[in-house]
Amino acid sequence: MKNSILPGLFVQPQKSALAGLTFALALAGVNGAAWAESADGRQVIELTAAQRAHVLGEMRALLSGTQAILAALAVDDMAAVAGQASALGMNMGHKAENHLHDVLPPAFMQLGMAIHLDFDRIAADAETRKDSKHSLQQLSTALNTCAVCHEAYQIQVLKHSKK
Repeated sequence: MKNSILPGLFVQPQKSALAGLTFALALAGVNGAAWAESADGRQVIELTAAQRAHVLGEMRALLSGTQAILAALAVDDMAAVAGQASALGMNMGHKAENHLHDVLPPAFMQLGMAIHLDFDRIAADAETRKDSKHSLQQLSTALNTCAVCHEAYQIQVLKHSKK
């Protein structure tokens, strides 16, 4: 698989992001039964239409929240940064995800949980440090996790029903 994101990932990663990514990439090699490879080299994860909608909806919420964090950083509103980041952390609505644990590759789940933990760290540091440059660096690290995941995986609707 062609990978243009990974070389840049190791410029100045946080230890937790690097550890999570290393673990996730190691698991990706082990979990070959969960997906196939698409024409563009990404691993295909097949989900039901409802499962795919749930995962993509969460990704859109993460993107919208990230935009809101950037807007808050642009005006140095660290309280808004903390609030937006907290909403994207581990408290983000994961209630419907139990049905996904058995169908998503462990490496994909690891990346997903890592991103939520990253947002919790951004929120905590925005409240205590009130340093927009630090928060911006943390957000950059978190977005690397997103980029790695999007370069590695493609989510498609199941082509056939397993009965």
